[in-house]
Amino acid sequence: MAAGPENGAYAQIAGKYQTVLARDRIQLDIVYTAGSAENAWLIAEGKVDAALLQGGIAVPSATVEAVGTIFYEPMVFLIRRDAPIPRNPANWSGLRIASGMPGSGTEAAFRDFEAAVGLRHEANTHVPMPYAKAADAVERDEIDIATFVAPVDAPYLIEAYGHLSLGVLPLDHVEAISRRMEYAGVVTVPAGGMSLAPVLPPVERTLVALEARLAVQAELHPALVNRLAMAAIELHGGRGIITDPGRFPSIEGTGLVINNTARQLILEGPSTWHNWLPYWVAAQINRVLLLVLPFFFVVVPLLRLIPAAYAYLMRWRVWRYYPEIRRVEEELASNPSTDDLSDMQVRLAEVEDRLAAMRLPTAYRQSQYDARLHLELVQNRLSEIRRARLQAELSSNAP
Repeated sequence: MAAGPENGAYAQIAGKYQTVLARDRIQLDIVYTAGSAENAWLIAEGKVDAALLQGGIAVPSATVEAVGTIFYEPMVFLIRRDAPIPRNPANWSGLRIASGMPGSGTEAAFRDFEAAVGLRHEANTHVPMPYAKAADAVERDEIDIATFVAPVDAPYLIEAYGHLSLGVLPLDHVEAISRRMEYAGVVTVPAGGMSLAPVLPPVERTLVALEARLAVQAELHPALVNRLAMAAIELHGGRGIITDPGRFPSIEGTGLVINNTARQLILEGPSTWHNWLPYWVAAQINRVLLLVLPFFFVVVPLLRLIPAAYAYLMRWRVWRYYPEIRRVEEELASNPSTDDLSDMQVRLAEVEDRLAAMRLPTAYRQSQYDARLHLELVQNRLSEIRRARLQAELSSNAP
């Protein structure tokens, strides 16, 4: 799993996944990186099986899927408490800002933040600096703002909260800023949510927040995706400082195709198979059910239509002659000539021959018999008309 810098927030979270997966004897190797941008490259190149990704970081590959979004990462701007820095970030100018290391997710997020607030990148001086050094640099007045994009309980943020001279800059227009960043939302940090000694923030703060994602290779075995998704539910599904129970993991806002195994677990929870079967067997059963259930709900009803369709086909072989019989009946009612009667008799004889030659299963011969009876009635009527016509002609010719 591609995590992030060693001793960083992502590395800490990856360690928790490592512990959970070890219970099923799955070895998770953590790959330490410069951040989300490198993580995205590693998983796109197939060099890792899974990766933690900051919201908004694009993955240039169609072979990567998401397990889901897993936690919020607020954008925290640490400043000296007495620093006269505008609360409207659109007015920042001439400031020294630690806006993330090159290639890091923080750098990418800050660039999007600048675009959202209409701030020119050249308006301020950007200092590449690791998170671990940023808070001290603010306190020593080496920089004016330290930018963090991390969980509220990230190790370097907890350490930064211990600086009594530092505070979180409360931004104006947070809702408007978040709506201009496609992958961002808004979270509320209660007073004391980040630290109680000292109380930080001293009052409730509303922050722009990104949603971190867990991504996997599309060909990763479903049993392993199953375990990763179950670990995500265990680690991120509870109540937090800025999240309610059940908020994460989520299949919304990932920016990636959701893995089907993960989708099923997140939306429906683990199946009953998980209670008494090994996880890898349960995962395979779930895959089989995904294939079999459509068969029962779609194919089986269609199969039930086959006998009805067959019965219709057998009857149709007889019914197709009824229009011709019906036309002869209608013509008999229109006082036909002798020649017309002869033509009708020939037509009916052809129909009779075809009906007689027809081979039908025993169960469907009743319709054949009915048609021949109907045909016989019409032939009898035609014969009566011809006989009456003949008698009339003989009577008119008698001396």
